[in-house]
Amino acid sequence: MSQLWSVSVDRGLLLVRVALGMVFVAHGWQKLAVNGVSGVATGFEQMGFPLPMLNAVIITAVEFGGGLLLIAGAGTRLVAALLAFAMLVATVVVHGSGGFFLPTGYEFALTLMLVSLALTQTGAGRYSVDARLGARIASPALD
Repeated sequence: MSQLWSVSVDRGLLLVRVALGMVFVAHGWQKLAVNGVSGVATGFEQMGFPLPMLNAVIITAVEFGGGLLLIAGAGTRLVAALLAFAMLVATVVVHGSGGFFLPTGYEFALTLMLVSLALTQTGAGRYSVDARLGARIASPALD
């Protein structure tokens, strides 16, 4: 029974990583190809972010590259922590005053933050680059 649960948990982690990674890749691509990094920097400047161009480059790279890494399950804990931090900033600074519900609220950023935090706790699971490279796999069935 424990073996079956472990396989189910690993499959669930794969689905979560792929879904979350796709969302971040799409948002990173939007920043890169639609808005342009300079457009993101302009938005950051208007919101009062320090070093807007540097922060625009970082968030674009973290979302796009981090999303790809999540899908592959490579560096999952670190990538998920970076994405969680980015979504904490988005939740508090960008969407905090918009209430809970979309389109201006923080519900989506909060959800992305919490799912990212969950992956920092569990790791990528068995179906990942991390597992292939021998990184520690943590799941309830193995702890």
